[in-house]
Amino acid sequence: MTAISPNITASRPVIRQLDEAAINRIAAGEVVERPASAVKELVENALDAGARRITVDYADGGKTLIRVTDDGCGMVPDDLPMALSRHATSKIDGSDLLAITSFGFRGEALPSLAAVGRLVVTSRAEGAPGASLAVAGGQAGAVRPAALTRGTVVELRDLFFATPARLKFLRSDRAEAQAIGEVVRRLALAEPLVGFTLRDVSGGGEGRVMFRADAMSGDLFDALAGRAAQVLGREFAENGVPVQVEQDGLRLTGLAGLPAYSRGASVAQFLCVNGRPVLDRMLMGALRAAYFDLLSRDRHPAAVLRLDVDPQRVDVNVHPAKSEVRFREPALARGLIVSGVKQALAGAGHRGASTLGTATAAALRVEPAAARVYQMDRPGAQVLRQALQMQAPDPGFAETPSARVEPEQGDEARPLGAARAQVHGNYIIAQTATGMVIVDAHAAHERLVYERLKRQMAETGIAGQALLIPEIIELSRDDASRLLDLAPDLARLGLVIEPFGGSAVAVRETPAILGPVEAGPLLRDLLDELADVGASGLVQARIDAVLARIACHGSVRTGRALRADEMNALLREMEATPNSGTCNHGRPTHVELRLADLERLFGRT
Repeated sequence: MTAISPNITASRPVIRQLDEAAINRIAAGEVVERPASAVKELVENALDAGARRITVDYADGGKTLIRVTDDGCGMVPDDLPMALSRHATSKIDGSDLLAITSFGFRGEALPSLAAVGRLVVTSRAEGAPGASLAVAGGQAGAVRPAALTRGTVVELRDLFFATPARLKFLRSDRAEAQAIGEVVRRLALAEPLVGFTLRDVSGGGEGRVMFRADAMSGDLFDALAGRAAQVLGREFAENGVPVQVEQDGLRLTGLAGLPAYSRGASVAQFLCVNGRPVLDRMLMGALRAAYFDLLSRDRHPAAVLRLDVDPQRVDVNVHPAKSEVRFREPALARGLIVSGVKQALAGAGHRGASTLGTATAAALRVEPAAARVYQMDRPGAQVLRQALQMQAPDPGFAETPSARVEPEQGDEARPLGAARAQVHGNYIIAQTATGMVIVDAHAAHERLVYERLKRQMAETGIAGQALLIPEIIELSRDDASRLLDLAPDLARLGLVIEPFGGSAVAVRETPAILGPVEAGPLLRDLLDELADVGASGLVQARIDAVLARIACHGSVRTGRALRADEMNALLREMEATPNSGTCNHGRPTHVELRLADLERLFGRT
């Protein structure tokens, strides 16, 4: 027996117009997914109103109370009913949806919130009396006089009380509060000239301040850098590399974390377009591509980047939450992020993350025991004592897996100092003017060889290996067209393709450095990447991966004793080579211990 779909009835369905309340509740499902979504919409309204200070209060993870207070331009009493009606906005006039410079423009947030919760809007514009309007479940009351100095206070209570089924999909109070905090932090990074305060007022009273960021001053870059330190902490500011680049009318500003300062997830990536925080797949992919040969696959970069572009060249009217954008020239945006971040990281040279020294000292430090432990008896001290004492004459010194080096005059003043010893056949101990550096010789030389190979390839180009018999690959017409559009770029990477009639493509040459390669899987991998990010660097990525393997096999092997001049030459080349702070696999090439760290380690403070 054939089952009948429950959506099919014997009688003809009747087309009817939904009432305003149902329309608002449906819209709320798109705009307001959880309390954090409501906070985002209300804070963006405050920013559009020109607020310089915004306070967000919430209770029970935002389920029972969300209150956003701002000092913006405010509204006159007659504006309140209009502000709470659908598709009413002061942001645009509807004539040009590509010239959007405000956060909000749809006119859906307030009526959507009012449809699923109990909303009270109190506002006062300069020179006008204060007024208040309450709406519960879509039912509006009368406009009433209210006392307010300036700006707007929006109070939302009992979110989703009118749609109780949605309450079942909310997470715990703690999880919802964390989501609210994330939204506020992202908006604070997007608007560094505005002050933000986030308070948890669960249980009543003044509540507890969960986040505070005072308004920054100065130009955009200084303000953004200062705000990044407020939001992400001092460590990120210390390990962030300035990014300031402009090309073809696009400007990229911000901080990119050093490769050694990476994270286990993409939680420290903040990107905004024209001041709007976005979670755009293409931009995130571009950021990942910029760190391609600097991080291992399981690590993620930390970055705060702002991309400014003519509003006519970017469409923000793509998603109800406005978290995705669409560029008229996506390749330009992606290329600017990749090249801008790569250039900034290359300029950092040999720098390693400042957290590495702290982590090294912490690994060597021993917690004090109940009995007295003298400084030279501490296990942490014993680890370093062998290397440090090699500087002093030792009549009983014999050639072992550790080698001693005579000091080089003047090298201590250099960033990586002067080599003093090689221990365990790999690690170089160098003395600097302010402490000491431990270098992984194999990892460092691997990076140096890899960068040298890349320079050589850039100068001579990538040779193609001609196939004796061209390989014919059958594709769909769309896929074939996309690949053939990229044919000139692919040819520069040694991959030569030509049309072969219909939807077939003939592969005549493949990159020689890749050796024997199956053209079909290679082209399909290229198409997958094109579908994912809109541009492809896969061939270049595979070539770089081969270069990395060659560099690994051609670098100094662990166990090889290095002469003093070899060690110091390695240190000097590291100082002059871009990205030498990490090896090709994303591991640090060296750690630095300041003199203060050593003194704390040996109990001298």
